[in-house]
Amino acid sequence: MTTAVLEPASGMTRTVTAPERYPLTQGVNPWLVTVSVMLPTFMEVLDTAIASVALPYIAGSLSASNSEATWVLTSYLVANAVILPASNWFARRFGRKNFLLFCVVVFTVASFFCGAAPSLAVILLARVLQGAGGGALQPLSQSILLESFPVKQRSQAMAAYGLGIVVAPVLGPTLGGWLTDTFSWRYAFYINIPVGILAVFMISRFVHDPPHIRHARVGAFDNIGFGLLVVWSGCLQVVLDKGQEDDWFAAAWVRWAVAALILGLAGWIWRSWSNPRGLVDLHILKDRNFRTGCFLIFLLGMCIYITIAILPLYYQEILGYTAFAAGLVVGPRGIGSFVGSPLIGYLGSRMDPRKLLMAGFIGFGICSLLFGRVNLEIGPTTLLVPILLTGFALSFVFVPLATLATSTLTREEMGNATGLFNMLRNIGGSIGIAMASTALIRRAAFYQTEIGARVSASNPMWQQRSQALSLYLGHHVGAANARGGAMGLMYGRLLQQSALRAYVDVFRWTALLAFFCAAAVWLFKKPAHLEPNVVAE
Repeated sequence: MTTAVLEPASGMTRTVTAPERYPLTQGVNPWLVTVSVMLPTFMEVLDTAIASVALPYIAGSLSASNSEATWVLTSYLVANAVILPASNWFARRFGRKNFLLFCVVVFTVASFFCGAAPSLAVILLARVLQGAGGGALQPLSQSILLESFPVKQRSQAMAAYGLGIVVAPVLGPTLGGWLTDTFSWRYAFYINIPVGILAVFMISRFVHDPPHIRHARVGAFDNIGFGLLVVWSGCLQVVLDKGQEDDWFAAAWVRWAVAALILGLAGWIWRSWSNPRGLVDLHILKDRNFRTGCFLIFLLGMCIYITIAILPLYYQEILGYTAFAAGLVVGPRGIGSFVGSPLIGYLGSRMDPRKLLMAGFIGFGICSLLFGRVNLEIGPTTLLVPILLTGFALSFVFVPLATLATSTLTREEMGNATGLFNMLRNIGGSIGIAMASTALIRRAAFYQTEIGARVSASNPMWQQRSQALSLYLGHHVGAANARGGAMGLMYGRLLQQSALRAYVDVFRWTALLAFFCAAAVWLFKKPAHLEPNVVAE
């Protein structure tokens, strides 16, 4: 605030600018606001990762196939993607704080019903409700956080917030595996209940709506835009989840679903562009930094979710680790994030964020290349250093990216921007996982054919190995069964080698994508350093 000070010597007055006490949060320490909004975000992101570990146990407990159990993930992602861009309208209509509290309560209650579900149909319905409640948690939390700090301090705030985004997907598989093995898969959902209760308490006490939210004038709900969003996002998730099973475009239903996706997406873009007061205002993409940020967050979603999904899968499918053991192996990524987040908070206001962002993408790409050097002889600690560095690099990516993308936006645009920003990250992650899964299957089949073509019965090494295995097995299963058993073991080895090379390809492609992102960072325009707000008394 500004105050007038009288100078006795000259008899004149001069204006002095005094620092205000948390002017943007109505007297509440902004770091309490940070913790309050980080809790629901951490809970939502953690749940996205934690449920994937429990899928086989859910299928067995509810008498469902593994294919049917995947709808536990798909139903959540569909509801989550639909509500993300709509969160800004609901926040302005009902108040950001009230809507955030409502979403946390819905998510927490739905988590209880997920854990108590007696059948697959009940858990799917509960997951839809959970996704609807969880979809708005990230954009609401992020917009509240960004508006609670001056521009120069946003890097530090986003560093703390980034812990929830980066660490939760890493802790999810480990915690989910431990809860499932120790207690039951139901506790993978029950774990949300105490976190949700604490989040409701802290948000009620420390979060307040700014004036532009309290006095916002909101138009009618955009039913057409919302319907088009439901169509294209729902078709996208179904195609990504089930397309590989039916050989993608070889199936008629996939072609029809893609046609509906394209028409729905085109209609939604036209509706959102021609109706700025609709569900989503796409005119915000005219801002160069935000447009670049949306492009990079989409690619980042692909990179991070490919690595998070594929690396534990490698340990389980190729090396035979349990879900809990695989989670422990990749868990040190969280340590790297904890170390990197305070550092990026310190450097964010002192260095060009584009340089930090480029360094983060390059570090992530190098780690992906190191993952591409895996073999069948690695131990639990072989990849410890690159796993640690991956978490460290991701903290250098998320914080500067979010800061740069929103640095040239007004506070009134934050709600609309964060909803679109987070939606693109989720969509990028879904597409990345689908592409990686398809690549693993098809590249493994390719390498199986390639390796098999080089092996013949007349090959001396083949003959030597098969005879040695037959002799060994003959002592255990008898001479009559030894030959077939030896062929089976060698074929299994062939499959293992083929799958290994497929994983190597996926890791290397992820590295190339990260290096491309490092170059695209310079599409950002360096934001001007704004002076702290001065409020007249």
